[in-house]
Amino acid sequence: MTAILLCSINSINSQSLDVLVTEALESNPEIQKFELQYKRVSEKVNEVNTIPNTEFGVGYFVSEPETRTGAQRFKVSAKQMLPWFGTITSRENYISSLADAKYEDIVIAKRKLMASVSQSYYNLYANKAKQEVLTENIKLLETYETLALTSVEVGKASAVDVLRFQMRQNEMQQLKDVLSQQFLAEQTNLNNLLNRENNVTVTVVESLMMPSEDFEITTKNLALHPELLKYDKLYQSIEQSELLNQKENSPMIGFGLDYINVEPRPDMNFSDNGKDIVMPMVSVSIPIFNKKYKSQTKQNELEQQEITAQKQERLNTLETLLSKAINERISARISYETQTKNLKQAKDAEDILIKSYETGTINFNDVLDIQELQLKFQMNQIESIKGYYVQSTIINYLIQ
Repeated sequence: MTAILLCSINSINSQSLDVLVTEALESNPEIQKFELQYKRVSEKVNEVNTIPNTEFGVGYFVSEPETRTGAQRFKVSAKQMLPWFGTITSRENYISSLADAKYEDIVIAKRKLMASVSQSYYNLYANKAKQEVLTENIKLLETYETLALTSVEVGKASAVDVLRFQMRQNEMQQLKDVLSQQFLAEQTNLNNLLNRENNVTVTVVESLMMPSEDFEITTKNLALHPELLKYDKLYQSIEQSELLNQKENSPMIGFGLDYINVEPRPDMNFSDNGKDIVMPMVSVSIPIFNKKYKSQTKQNELEQQEITAQKQERLNTLETLLSKAINERISARISYETQTKNLKQAKDAEDILIKSYETGTINFNDVLDIQELQLKFQMNQIESIKGYYVQSTIINYLIQ
C-alpha cells in the first residue's frame, strides 16, 4: 500500500515515509496491545483442553457397621467424570475461532496505523511547503518595497504604498510563525504514532508532484476488507459456539472406585474373614432439564443475525467512505489543475506590472492584489496535492 502512495515522491527521499511506516508497525503500543490480546486468547486453547477435576473421598465409620466378614472401618473413593466424545475438541475449535476473529483486530489496527502515519506525514509536507512559499513571498515583497521606496524618492509613489508592503510582510510572517507551531504539534503526533520522543525531528520530502494518472481502484477488494472479514470470523465463532453447546448438552460419563477396609472378626476363622471391599463404579450425568442449552441455541441464532446486520451496515459505511475518497481525490486533481492555470496567469500579470514600472506607470495596489492572489493560488495548490495523497491513503486503507 505504501509503495503506491510514494509513487510521486522524489527519489532522494522516496523511502522516508516507508521507513516511518515500518518503524510504526514495529513499535506502536496499540499494535502490541492487539498482538498480546491475540496471544492471550490463543492461550485459552490450553485452558479448555482439560477434563473435570478428579474427586477423592475418605470416610471413617464412627459406628462401625458389622458384616459377615467383619466390621467396616474406613472408606476411600475416587471418581472421574469425562465429557461426551468430541466436547473438548469443540471447546478448542471455539476458542480458536475467537482467536481468528481477534487476529483481524491486528490487521485492522495496522492498516489504520499506516493510514494515520501517512496522513500525518502529508500534513507535515503541506505545512513545510506553505512555510517555504511564505518565505519566497516575503522576499518578493521586500523587492517590491525597495521599488516603492525608489518611486517615492522620485515622486511616483506614496509612502503609504511602502507601508502597505511592510504590513503585508508582517501578516505573512505571522502566518509563517503560526505554521511553524502547527508543524511542531503535527510532528509530536507523528512521533507518538511511532512511540518515540516528541522532540525527534521529522524530515519530509522537499516536493510532492501530482501523479500523471490515478492508480487503478478495484472496488471488489472492499468485500475483503479486514473490518468485514472480522464479522465473518465472528459468525464462524458463533457456529463453533453452537456446536459446543450441543456437545455440552450431551451426557457425561463417570468412572470411580470405592475401597472399604474391613477388620477381621477375632472370634471366627473362615476364608473371607476381614476381606476388604473393592467396588468399581460407572455413572452417567444426563442434562434432563435442558432449557439452558435451548436458550443458548436461540441466543446464538439471534447473535448470528445481529452480526450479519452489523456487517452489512459496516459495508455500507465503507462503500460511502470509498466513494467519497474517490470523488474528493478527483476534486483535488481538478483544483490542482485550476490553481496551476491561475498561477501562470498571475505570473503573467506580475510581469506586465513589472514592465509598467519601467515606464513609470506602475500601480502598487495592483502589485499587492496580484501578490495576494498568487499566494492564495500557491497555498491552494499545496492543499490540492496534500488532499490528493490523503484521499489516496484512505482509498488504500479500504481496498489494498
